This record gives sequence, C-alpha cells and structure tokens, in this order.
Amino acid sequence: MIESFLVNILFIVLPILLINVFFDITERRYEKLFFLFFFALSMILCMNYPFIIEVGVIYDLRYIPFTIVALYGGYKGVFPLFVILNVQRFIIGGEGTLPSFLLATAIFILLPLMSRRFNEYHSKKRVITGVYSAVMVVIIYLLSLYLFLGKLTPEFWTLAFYALTIQASVMAINLILIEKMISNKKKREYILWAEQLHVMGELSASVSHELRNPLTATKGFLQLLAVSKTNTDKDQMYIDYSLKEVRQAEKVLNDYLAFSKPQSEHMIYSDLKQEIQNVKDILLPLANIHNVEVQLYFSNSLKKEYDQNQMKQCLLFLLNYGINSMKEKGGILSIIVSEEGKNIIIRITDDGIGMIKEELHHLGKPYYSFTKEGTGLGMLMVYGTIVKLNGNIDVESKVGEGTTFTIAIPT
Repeated sequence: MIESFLVNILFIVLPILLINVFFDITERRYEKLFFLFFFALSMILCMNYPFIIEVGVIYDLRYIPFTIVALYGGYKGVFPLFVILNVQRFIIGGEGTLPSFLLATAIFILLPLMSRRFNEYHSKKRVITGVYSAVMVVIIYLLSLYLFLGKLTPEFWTLAFYALTIQASVMAINLILIEKMISNKKKREYILWAEQLHVMGELSASVSHELRNPLTATKGFLQLLAVSKTNTDKDQMYIDYSLKEVRQAEKVLNDYLAFSKPQSEHMIYSDLKQEIQNVKDILLPLANIHNVEVQLYFSNSLKKEYDQNQMKQCLLFLLNYGINSMKEKGGILSIIVSEEGKNIIIRITDDGIGMIKEELHHLGKPYYSFTKEGTGLGMLMVYGTIVKLNGNIDVESKVGEGTTFTIAIPT
C-alpha cells in the first residue's frame, strides 16, 4: 500500500512540478490550458494506478486535482476534467461506473459554487477552505457508499478513517505548494517591477533636470514676445501655440520629477488619516459637480514612515480617477482605510465605467493613460510611491460596474 500511495502523491504533486518548470517560459494566453492539461494528466494517472487500503478497498486520489480545479477555475475550468474523469472511468469499467458518475456529478455541481469566494480569500484561508472541500468530497463519497452497501460495517469505518486522513493531508500539501508557487511568482514580478521603477526614476531625474533649464528660458522669452505690441495676428497665433506646447512639455517634466523624486524631503511617521482627509476635502467640490458621493471609513491604528507630499499625490490621483470615471452618471466613491495584521490596507472603490482586461494589464506602465491628454505618468507615480514603501497594489475592475484599488502597505 505504501508504495502505491507514494506514487499517487507523486501524481498529485506532478502538475506543480511541471508548471514550475514550464509555465514561466510560455505565453500568458496558454496559462489555463497548461493547468488543465497537467491536472487532467494527474487525475488520469491516479485512476489508472490506485492503491489498496488495508480493508481491501481500491482507492485513489482522483478527486484532489478535480477539487483544486473546481475551486480555482469554477464551472468553466472544471468541466473538461468532469468529462475526462467520466470517460476514463467508463474505459476502466466495472460495477462502480454508475455510482462514480453520480458522485462526480454531485461534486461538479456543488464545488464550483465556492469558486468566486474562494479566489477572494487570502492564501492561508484558501488552504483551509480547500481541505474542508476535500473532506466534504470524502463525506459525499462515504454517503454514496453507505447507500450502496445499506449497512455500516467495521470495514466501512476503517475506510472512512483512511479516506478522510489521506484526502485532507494530501490536499493540504498540494494547496500549500500551489499557494507557495503563486506567492513566489508575485514576488518575482514585484522585484522585477521595483527594479524597472528604480531605473526609470534615475533616467527621469537626469533627463528632466537637463531639459528644465532650457525649457524655462524658452518659456520666459515666449512670454515676453506674447506681450509685445509689434506682433501681427499671425505672429501672436504662433506664439500662443508655442506657449501652449511649452506648458504641456513642462507638465510632462513635472510628472517625471514627481515620479523620480526620492522620498526624503517631507518624511513623517503617521497613520495616513490626515492625508486621506485632506485629499477628500480637496476633491469634494469636483465630486459635487459630478454628483459623486465620497464616503470615508477610517479604522487604522498602524503607523508608517512615508513622504507626505508623495502620498498625497498618490491618493489624489486615485480618488480623482474614481470621480472622473463616474462623471457621466454619478455614484459613490468609497475610501476604506483599515488594518490587516501588520499591513495598512487602503481600498478605493468607485461605481464608474470600469476597465477591460487589457487596460488592467497595462496599469502602471509608462505612457499608458486613460485619457487622450494624459501622459500615463500619474499611475506610474502611484505605483512608484507604493513600491518605495514595500507595498503592493491590487486592482479589480469590471466594465460598467466600477473599479477597486486595494493598497497594502507593511508597517
């Protein structure tokens, strides 16, 4: 039994090993296909090489990959595995084919119902929920077995003990590996992103300072020319156009300088309450114009050292984006500042137009702007500010339903 059991564990861990080896070098669009293929392979191998429990019952771990895909992928993700499982069971044959189909159908109907909430949980809670789901699957299996046998025998209770213990422990091991893989991937992306921001900050500072002096001189001479009484109408038109473009270039340089500016000039140690309140008060007139109600909920006692001016600019940009996204029909802009463990959590939610997946993917990248007149440096400055605080930003958005920015800042 031990040898077969260990082989089954290898089959269960196999998808994680294969994904770690191949996943990062594949295109993102093939992500779901790789997951489905590897977990389907794991499930088929478990079914073809079961192990025998001491009471003589043939048992396998097919429902562990099935449960994992159901929780992470929902109905759409697990449906191919549901088909593969039943086809493979039909090929194997035997008197348990029909009960197996009914059991798989029951699990297929019930488990994906938890998927949406499951994916919103933090890592530890996902592991706990996954183990509970594995136990629930075993309980459904035991109930179906009891209905088939019609009585409770000592062998049944031995099987129940082994099935519950094995299923829960192997599921816990697999989920811990999956969550660790997800965590490592996020850390790699964060390190790469932080390095990119650092390099861009250095380049932005050097280029902006070199261009600012000649631009200031040019602007000054154009302003002198603009008030000259000898200008013709055509000359004045050219001067006005030139001044407009110089001011636009100046705005871009200021955005670059705001992004590249080191956090040292106005460092304070605070809980963010003053900054949140100030930004809210500044934007209230704009919110009233667009019929937007701003709601602030503050329940944070943790403190962090940060640059006050940059934090204000960061919050100002995010709140301003939320208001502008609702300027057509109005709505509610919700600002929730709380604490989770040792992290300060800022959630900014609007009822605006939302963003498509492509826009979410490009968030924080240079020169990508939501508006035609924007430079894209505003969101880059937001990400840069949070990265300098060793924090992270998570964005959830649906077209027509709104957007939620969740900022986590460790203390």
